[in-house]
Amino acid sequence: MNTKTKAAASEETKPSRRKFFIGAGVAVGAVAAISQTPVGKAVIQEIGSAVKEKGDSKTMTAHMRKYYESTML
Repeated sequence: MNTKTKAAASEETKPSRRKFFIGAGVAVGAVAAISQTPVGKAVIQEIGSAVKEKGDSKTMTAHMRKYYESTML
C-alpha cells in the first residue's frame, strides 16, 4: 500500500460532521414518524401521565411571590 491509499482509507473511516448531522436528521425523522403511529401515541400518553402524576414539587412562597412581582414590568 502506498501513502495515498493509506490516507484515503483513513479519510473514509474518519467520522465527519456532515455524516453526524445526516444521521441525526434521519433519527429525528424516524422518531417523528413513529410518534404518529398508534403505538407511539400510546407511549407519549403514558409518559405524559407519568410526568403529571409526579406533581409540582415547588410551592409558591411569599419570598418567591415578592420576587416575581418585582420583576414584572
